[in-house]
Amino acid sequence: MASQDARIERVTGRANSWIIGDDDEVIVIDPGTDAAALLGAVGDREILAVICTHGHAGHTEAAVEVAERDEAPVALHPGDRLAWREVHSGDDPEIDMEDGGKFEVAGVTLEVLHAPGHSRGSCCLYCEELDAVFAGDVVAETGPVPRDDGYPNWGKQLDTIGAQVLTLPAETRILPGHGDEFTVAMAEKRFDTWVAAGQHPESFADLNPPGDQDDAG
Repeated sequence: MASQDARIERVTGRANSWIIGDDDEVIVIDPGTDAAALLGAVGDREILAVICTHGHAGHTEAAVEVAERDEAPVALHPGDRLAWREVHSGDDPEIDMEDGGKFEVAGVTLEVLHAPGHSRGSCCLYCEELDAVFAGDVVAETGPVPRDDGYPNWGKQLDTIGAQVLTLPAETRILPGHGDEFTVAMAEKRFDTWVAAGQHPESFADLNPPGDQDDAG
C-alpha cells in the first residue's frame, strides 16, 4: 500500500530535480547543479538515496554534495560511468542500477527501466503507486531529448520510448528532465509526429545547454 503522505516535488534549475517521499524521508532524482537549492527543498527530511537518470553534468553535478549530507548512496547505471567521471573524478556512485531494480521510500516503490538512446546508461524510474515515471532525458513534452551533439542514437532512443514509456498505463504522468510534465497518452498521440519530424536538435536548443553531453552514445 502506498503511503497517503507520499508525494512528488519539483525543483527547477538547469534540469528538473525531483523529490519523492513524505515528511520524514525522501529520494532525490537528478539533483542538478545547485546543491543548496535542492537541500533547501528537502529540509530536515532524511535523504535515503540520490538517483541519477543518466550521467550528464546538468543532472549530476550536485549529486555528491547532496548525498553526503545524510551519507546516502548515489545510484547510476554503469553505462554512464564515463560521463559521471567527467564531472566527479574521485567519487563513483555506490549503486550500479540495472533494469528492474527497485528503490523504496515512504511506502512507494521506484522501478528502474533501462532506457538507452540519449546515453548508454539512461534510465527511467517508474512509480506505479503515484502513477508517475521520471523520464530523465529519454523524452520530454516536445519529443526525444537531444544531447549537445544532437542524436547519436536516434533510432534506439525512439525504440526505448516505445518499449519503456509508451507501454505504461495511459494516465501515467511523465516527469521529464527538462520542461513540463505530460502523460503517456499524450506521448502516444505525438509519437508518430516525432518520428516523422526526424532529427532536428536546433528545436531543442534550450533543453540541453552546452556541455550536457558525454561520449557514451
